[in-house]
Amino acid sequence: MNHFTENPEQDAQSRPLILISNDDGFESNGIRALVDFVKPLADVLVCAPEGPRSGFSCAFSAVEPLTLRRRNNMGDDVEVWSCSGTPVDCVKLAIDQFCLGKRMPDMVLGGINHGDNSTVNNHYSGTMGVALEGCMKYIPSVAFSSCYYEPNANLEPVRPYVQRIVKQVLAEGLPRGICLNVNFPDRQQFEGVRVCRMTYGRWVNEVVKRPHPRGYDYYWMVGHYENDEPEAEDSDQWALNNGFVAITPTNLDVTAYEYMEHLRKWDF
Repeated sequence: MNHFTENPEQDAQSRPLILISNDDGFESNGIRALVDFVKPLADVLVCAPEGPRSGFSCAFSAVEPLTLRRRNNMGDDVEVWSCSGTPVDCVKLAIDQFCLGKRMPDMVLGGINHGDNSTVNNHYSGTMGVALEGCMKYIPSVAFSSCYYEPNANLEPVRPYVQRIVKQVLAEGLPRGICLNVNFPDRQQFEGVRVCRMTYGRWVNEVVKRPHPRGYDYYWMVGHYENDEPEAEDSDQWALNNGFVAITPTNLDVTAYEYMEHLRKWDF
């Protein structure tokens, strides 16, 4: 029996519960750091993929069965499970198997991702998939990412920022349908925090074609990101490029309301 469901009535009056997942896998440096940062603030449940799942966005496993495996890599005070599926699968399974009828999470966190999830990366990111899944379940949710791609990067400088954001969200929640995308620049000291919008940009030269020794072609998805508005100081890329922590509130509702009236004028 897991440590936070033995006495639901007692748990309901104790510390908050935070569910954590990621897209780098349950053994990654980033998720270990995130757990360490938030343990003083709440009870923690981890359910994360068995291995890397970058780029899975909000994908879930519709045709393959899933498995869960109990892990013990973060100490006796943190319950950790690995899942054979996607980041979203992890959130769905954790809530269904460990929380429903027992103790629901007060918050869902994704990360800390090893790599930038600002601008259009928001749409591809499995880390953001975690936050969006929590948001779809009306649970306050935040995705944390670092622009350090090195798997063993020192993430200690982000500790106070993570803790402040988590404390604030635990205290006042988030509006229905809004989650936070938080990105840290690749440096050890920050200029401050910017609340900003998503940058308009795009990935180019995304496909590399190679001949296989057995006579057919294969392809690598790679690419180079181009910022289409590098001087826009209200954007997340500008903030990160200038040493600021970028916080971008993200809507679950993707309706283009400003275009609806124009669309109604079309001759249908």
